[in-house]
Amino acid sequence: MRIGFIGLGKMGSRMVERLLENGFEVVLYARNPDAMKPFTEKGAVATNSYKEFAGQLDVQKPGQEHAGRKIIFLMVTHGKPVDEVIEGLRPFLVAGDIIIDGGNSFYKDSIKRAKALAVDGIHFLDAGTSGGLEGAANGASIMVGGNRDAFKKVEPVFRALAVPNGYAWLGESGAGHFVKMVHNGIEYCFLQALGEGYQLLKKGSYNLDLREVTKVYRNGSVIRGWLVDLLGRALQKDPQLEGYSGMIGGGSTGEWTLETAKAHKVKMQSLEVAMKSRVASQKKSDFSGRVIAALRYEFGGHEDPKK
Repeated sequence: MRIGFIGLGKMGSRMVERLLENGFEVVLYARNPDAMKPFTEKGAVATNSYKEFAGQLDVQKPGQEHAGRKIIFLMVTHGKPVDEVIEGLRPFLVAGDIIIDGGNSFYKDSIKRAKALAVDGIHFLDAGTSGGLEGAANGASIMVGGNRDAFKKVEPVFRALAVPNGYAWLGESGAGHFVKMVHNGIEYCFLQALGEGYQLLKKGSYNLDLREVTKVYRNGSVIRGWLVDLLGRALQKDPQLEGYSGMIGGGSTGEWTLETAKAHKVKMQSLEVAMKSRVASQKKSDFSGRVIAALRYEFGGHEDPKK
């Protein structure tokens, strides 16, 4: 299967590697030609314009049945960048083509994009992607919304990118990004709980070795899990997390989740605390913030100002 890919950032580059490893023919477009070189050496096709990019997706190899549609996967920043890419591609798309947005777009924006593209018979799938950098490289969790027939046509893409049982079609347009948005809200709460708990461990009167505490937490405890594993890894490298400022970035998906919760009259008090703490960390940081910053770096490569 031939697939176009735009967005060679930390997540996207690892996903392209995985597609190539799984035998996909990958066509790339990036404003910076140098970003494509590592992948062209492994068989990907580099292009220099949206027109060339779309043209390469229409190429039919001898003896190969042409699928009759272009499949384009986007991993670009939410908001205006997504719209700019779609606008650039639009003149070269035809009915039956499929665009997949794997980034953290707001679900209502995805609904609008799907409706606008559907006028020309173009399908738009919103695919929330979780698992951080390791997931992108080794198998992610992917939450898909949009036309179900379009999903079925490109299901091999999701199967290749996800861990076993790690992807699903969840509903019509917006469902994938809605579920990912709520996922991120829950994630913020998990991070906040770990940050607060570890701050108490550090400030308590026992002079604890947090590496030993985390070793026990990781093995058999009720709170064991990937985030605790990542925290253990961070503490092994930096036992006091002194390499982190404690200023916590991000927050867009958390804000969207709170707004949506209020619209549906759902209380998310833990998330409210987590969001307020992120804002406060910009002015005054503490060990809790350093724990959260370390975790964000471990799973997503999110840089901390001090690093």
